[in-house]
Amino acid sequence: MPVKVITDSTSDIPEALADELDIAVVPIYVRFGQETFRDGLDISPGQLYSRLTTTEAHPATSQPNPEDFITVFRKHSGDAEGIVSIHISSKISGTFNSASMARKSLDSSFPIVVIDSKFNSAGLGLVVRSAARKAKAGGSFAEVVAEAERAIAETKMFGLFKTMKYLARSGRVNKTIAAASHFLNVMPLLTFHDGEITRAGLVRSLSRGIDRIIDFVRHNLPVTELSIVHSQVPDEAARLKQRLTEFIEDKLITVSEMGAGLGVHGGPGVLLVAVRTGGSQE
Repeated sequence: MPVKVITDSTSDIPEALADELDIAVVPIYVRFGQETFRDGLDISPGQLYSRLTTTEAHPATSQPNPEDFITVFRKHSGDAEGIVSIHISSKISGTFNSASMARKSLDSSFPIVVIDSKFNSAGLGLVVRSAARKAKAGGSFAEVVAEAERAIAETKMFGLFKTMKYLARSGRVNKTIAAASHFLNVMPLLTFHDGEITRAGLVRSLSRGIDRIIDFVRHNLPVTELSIVHSQVPDEAARLKQRLTEFIEDKLITVSEMGAGLGVHGGPGVLLVAVRTGGSQE
């Protein structure tokens, strides 16, 4: 029996690719007042951004609860050698803790490991896809876990936010800092360090931000896989990919849209890149 790889919807893995690699995705929740939606199931990115830009009340997000993970773990425990559940950084979400609580409540004789990816979105997606390819190739439980851990160590992420407004509305950054960035007409560049989002600089235009992303990728060559994730800027994502294919094979690059769960905090105009700097695709 194969190993089953599970993740959460902040991995921003396209549905077709998740189906191809047999990845189970547990949705996080998006709440507009009394309305609750499951990311990717009840609300699409387009629906989220439409409401986000036309309502004064900012939505909230919450992690899947342990019962959500118990249901998914039980569903797959009968037809898998084991379960490898890989999630958004525990320093920015409680999703990892929910999955860990679910694992502890189940029969300990069935192998389930819950892994903190130390990333979200494009970075998390790369880690999950690496583990899923190993599982699909017939890798053992231990080999799939090792591949996930290796991918975490070899993954780096960098991105541009067109505005800090939505980060401020969701409490992710100080409102004074967000107001200052708007007044000065600058856009933040962000990266990950030890599971936490950290600022990597400021730029005054989207084109300059794309230049900085290109610089980031060049600095980390050679790469074995690259993921671009965007929110409502498909033309810019396509332009970024075109420039990257000047020195990276097209087949190593995937482009996807940021889901509603993270879009709540980033808003439209986010452009992220994650690279894996070692390993190999199978």
